[in-house]
Amino acid sequence: MQKKIKYFVPKDSIVREIWGKADSILFIFAGAAAEFALNKAVDWLYFTGKLPADPLGRLFSTVVYARQIIFSELDEANRTIDQITAIHKGVEENRDAKIPDWAYRDVLFMLIYYSIRSYEVLYRELSYTEKEEVFNVFYRVGKRMGLQELPADYTDWVLIRNQHLQNDTVQSSFTTDLYKQYRLHLRPVRYQILKEVQLIIVPKKVRALLSLGNAPLLLPVLWLYKLTRLIKADKFIIVAILPSAYKARVSALTMKFN
Repeated sequence: MQKKIKYFVPKDSIVREIWGKADSILFIFAGAAAEFALNKAVDWLYFTGKLPADPLGRLFSTVVYARQIIFSELDEANRTIDQITAIHKGVEENRDAKIPDWAYRDVLFMLIYYSIRSYEVLYRELSYTEKEEVFNVFYRVGKRMGLQELPADYTDWVLIRNQHLQNDTVQSSFTTDLYKQYRLHLRPVRYQILKEVQLIIVPKKVRALLSLGNAPLLLPVLWLYKLTRLIKADKFIIVAILPSAYKARVSALTMKFN
């Protein structure tokens, strides 16, 4: 009798639906790029030198790890989580200091928030049950990493997420430098698209700290983009707006697990 394969996330999960779409992934990436720049623990990413040297690549690797976990078998996903934990332990040893638990929670909270927010902006509103499902996946990641004081459920997460936003985000010299790097690596047009996407999906606190404004110019374009899905032209548009170095990587992401 063939052994039934157990996945970290069931195949019929809304989480797979969200993370199986290139546009959702790119919106999650854009939102995380904004909050990473404001997080009080962003100095840890500067410590290794990887973030300022390749900010898009460093953030993209976070998305890649998350997606790998979501689409892997249970044992493989747990190994990936353990690998992430080991990498961070190595950084802590090199700096002779400990990354605070709240910083790890902030990253998990970003992935929860932007998974939900991106899908709702691009596709449809999620039910409470579906939002709880998104929360549960990343809760399990956090538990495997040994994080403390995780929210008990989605409702609890909403409250704690807001507290983290108030306590852990600040405009700093790191913020200014990161956005300079974003502009340098993306060039003016793509950089403006990034900021417009961020304006649509980030929380008010983040929008205010980054001075993104209040009137997204991208909204009419977003509606046109949604129409292109009807004629299957959306993939061409996504590829067109990506820097050359990331076109193949995003295509590989959406093909590997589908």
